[in-house]
This record gives sequence, structure tokens and C-alpha cells, in this order.
Amino acid sequence: MTRTAAQPTVPAPAATPSADPADGAVERALDRLPRVIDLLAARAAEHDRDGTFPYQGVEAVHEAGLLTLTVGRRHGGPGAGLADTVRVLARLGRGDASVALLTAHTLLHHAEQARTAPWPAALYRRLLTESRRGPALVGTLRAPAGRPPAVTAHWHGNAWRLSGRAPHCPGAEALAWLVVAARTAEAQPRTGLFLVRADSPGLEIDPAADQLGLRAAAGHDVLLEDARIGTDAALLPRGAAETPDPVAAAWHQLALSAVLLGTARAALDWSAGRLRGAAATHRRPLGELDAALTGAEELVHGLAARTDADPAAATRAPAVQLLAARTAGDTVQRALTLTGSTGLDRRHPLERHLRDTLSLRTQLPAEDAVLDALGGALLGG
Repeated sequence: MTRTAAQPTVPAPAATPSADPADGAVERALDRLPRVIDLLAARAAEHDRDGTFPYQGVEAVHEAGLLTLTVGRRHGGPGAGLADTVRVLARLGRGDASVALLTAHTLLHHAEQARTAPWPAALYRRLLTESRRGPALVGTLRAPAGRPPAVTAHWHGNAWRLSGRAPHCPGAEALAWLVVAARTAEAQPRTGLFLVRADSPGLEIDPAADQLGLRAAAGHDVLLEDARIGTDAALLPRGAAETPDPVAAAWHQLALSAVLLGTARAALDWSAGRLRGAAATHRRPLGELDAALTGAEELVHGLAARTDADPAAATRAPAVQLLAARTAGDTVQRALTLTGSTGLDRRHPLERHLRDTLSLRTQLPAEDAVLDALGGALLGG
């Protein structure tokens, strides 16, 4: 009787876990950045000149996955941190500062939802559904520093009703949602945020924007007249005034600083190209501008990465954004000095970069307030 050798036992192949679609989403979006930047830069001058909204550019940012980059992983998003967000916004700022600003505002809301979930779950799911269908921009209407909100919230029946005029809302004509700061008409007034659909009855856009810079952002006025808001859309403090969140502030300040630096980098690159082949006397001044701008970029990107790793680092953001804003403004103005009257010719982008940097700085805390706070902290006040 012939005996056959026993066949070796072959273990069954291990089940391959289904891939998370969010894995690698940040990297894929970053790979698409160069094409998006080229598209933005090609149309930026036209939108700035005509004051028209860059729908095509916003659509390109959305299709590249950049407009939802900070949607949290638990919501099926890439969950990008501050470092990746700053990296993206700095690059977008090179193409079109207006589109970069609108992108920044939307990314900041998604990031805040991922961190602290201020939006009610049902409303945020609605925003995510809209984001899958197309660009769903989110804007914020806040009161200028030191002033009360321009919008008042009245309790009427079983809902809040908002009334008032909020000026200069970037992207007003194309927003899906607005986060409106309002003061309640109560015996003890509270100031909170209200989530408002852009197509809500009682909300109108006054297309009166004619600003110096960021013209493509179409910062029109928003008019609210008894706009009805459900109780689930009111983010009101329940007790004493809430303590400012330094991490949220750092996200805002570093994100907008990145847009500023990207715009300044575009200005320096154009100036260097314009002066290429000119007298060697331009080399040192251009080198000084590049060194200063690189230092500011490293500060912003470095602090963003540190804040991702250790939220306590966020307290340094006011000083870093102040230095970044100063450097960006100085870079563009000195680049204009080097290029002379050519740089002020509207056929070239340098004068647009100058106007955009001036306008972007108004989106950041005022220098006096930042310096006063830093000095007070040193003095123990």
C-alpha cells in the first residue's frame, strides 16, 4: 500500500480590512494643488478688475478636496490638522488671495466642529451633505473688535428672529451658511452665534461691495429682517462669558497669516522675475526680502505643527501672526520700490498683491491690541 505524503496545511488568507476612504485624502488633495493654483492665478486679475465672484476657482478648490480638508475623521473627512491647513492656504494665497480667504473661513468652521462640535449634529450633517454635492462655503459675521454685534436676536413665539445689517461679508453672494454674531434682546443680553442658511427668508444681500482689495471675495453687506432661526441653530452661552479658546484663535490667526504670506510670496516671485537680468544691485535687496519672508513662513508653519502636537503652543500665535503680517506687508511694499512704476501698473499683479495684503491684515487682530496684550502679560496684568 502506497502512502502519500500529507499535504501541508495552508492558512486561509487573512481578511483584508476595508480601506478608510479618508486615508491619504490629505496627500491626494495636496497633489492637486499645483493645478488649482495655476487656475486661480489665471483668472485672479479678471475677477479683481471686475469685482466678480470666482465661482470657477471655488469649484476647483472643492473638486480637489481642499474645501473639506478639515472635516473630522469621525465624519468621514480627511481630518487635516493645522499644519496641513496652513500649508494649503499659503499655496492658495499665491494663486488668488480672495479664494484662499473664502477657503480659510470654511476650513476653520469644519476644523472647529472636529475639535469641539459647536454645531448641532443634525445641522452639521446637512452641511456635509451639501458639501458632497458641491462647494458649501461657510462665512462668519462677527462684530468689529470692541463693538457690539450689528445684529439683534429677538425671541418670538418658539424661535429666534434676527434683524440688522452686517457689513462686508466675504463671499456673501455664494455662501451656503452664515454664522452670525448677534446680541439678544433680553433683560440680560447675551452675545452668541446663530447658524443661518443663506437662502433663509428674511435674509438679503446688498451688492454694494467696492473695496480696495480682495475684490473677488465680493464682501457685500448682509441684511437680516426677522430672519427666523430655530432653537437648535442658536449657539448661546448658558452662563458667564465664555473664556476665549486659544487653540481656536491660533487656527484663525495662523490660517489667515498663511494666506497673507502666500500673497506676499507671489509678489516677491513676480518681482524677481521682472528684475531678472537687471542690474546686480537688486540681488541683495531681493535676498533680504526672501530671507525675511522665509523666516516668517517658518514661524507660521512651525507653530502650526507645534500646536497640532501640543495645544499649549497656541498661546504664541498672536505674536507670530503679528510678525507674519508685518513681514508680508513690508515684502510687498519693498518689492514695489524695487520694481518702480512698473509694479503699480494694473496690467501686472504686484499692485493687486499690495491691495490684497492691506485688506487681509484687517482680517487679523489689530496690532495695538496684540502688543498691549503681550506687554500686559509680561507685566503680569
